[in-house]
Order: sequence, then structure tokens, then C-alpha cells
Amino acid sequence: MTSPEQQRNEVLTHLTRAVILLKESMDVRLVAGTGTNICYAISGARDSTGVATVSGGLVVQGNTVNAAGACGFGADVRIATILLTALKFNPDIRCVATIRYTDAVGRILEDMFLECCTIDSRMRSPGVSTMDWGVASCCKEGVPEAIVDPGISKSASVVHLFGEKPANVAGNIIMLSNRIIRIEL
Repeated sequence: MTSPEQQRNEVLTHLTRAVILLKESMDVRLVAGTGTNICYAISGARDSTGVATVSGGLVVQGNTVNAAGACGFGADVRIATILLTALKFNPDIRCVATIRYTDAVGRILEDMFLECCTIDSRMRSPGVSTMDWGVASCCKEGVPEAIVDPGISKSASVVHLFGEKPANVAGNIIMLSNRIIRIEL
């Protein structure tokens, strides 16, 4: 059995490798205007201190995607909250990335046969966090591979891609990137 420190180091190592893959292969058009990031939780994470993310997220610099900062624990509470909500429904799903969403991206996700769910904010109960409620509403029968959050405007539309490990999630982003090369987003 690994110690808590070993597990945290392994999480950072896996997340850092995924970020390197994304920097090399992610299409810059998938970087969301509201922020793109990827995170990975230790087993049994209960709050954002158990979730590693990229400090400052993934950003566009020139024609490439880069990490704004280093991978670390507790760096992005927003995306950690999304993952922590999903963890309540399936403790094996320990990674999520948030990327830009467009209708074209949605069609490609369907072509990739990823299980998708769209948050319907009209169904939200007053006084409940939209983010928690939206993710939870899509996870009642298991955590889907993709949750579309249409946001309050088209520019705020994102998709959250879930997986057990960062390599799985990064792989889906790279497959998506390879399929949008000639498509207008």
C-alpha cells in the first residue's frame, strides 16, 4: 500500500505527463474562454486539497497550448468542485478536464461514441450551486464521459471530460483535436 505522500507524488506525475501530451497535441481552439484545466484527485479526496490541477490552467500562447503554472494541489477550486461532485457517484473517476464547447465539438464527441449529458440549468432548484447541481444531475446513473455545460452564453459553453486517469482524458482531448483540424468551430 502506498503512503499518502507517495500517492500525491504519483498523482502529480500522472497529471504532469498528461499536461505535456496536451501541450504537444491539443488544438488551441479547444481552450475555453472561461478557462481550461485538467485535474486529478488522490483516492478518497474530500476537498480541493486532495485534487491536483494546473495553477492558472491551460492557456494559448501563440499557436500552442501551454500550462500557465505548475501542477499542484488546491490550485483550482472550480474544477476541483466538478470532480469532487463526480467522485460522490463513482470514486474511480478521478480526473476531469474542462474545454471549449461548440455544436461542432458536440457532434464529434457523439461520433467518438462518448457518453454525453447536457446540463439543463432550467431544472435547477433555487439556492443550489449550479455547478454542483449540474454535474450531479448528469451523474445519477453513473458518471458520463462528457458533461456539456451550455453556460449563460455561447462563449461560456464548456464540456467537462471525465476519466479514471489523466492519460485517458488527455487521449480523448487529443482524439478530438485530431478530428477538428479542418472544421470551423
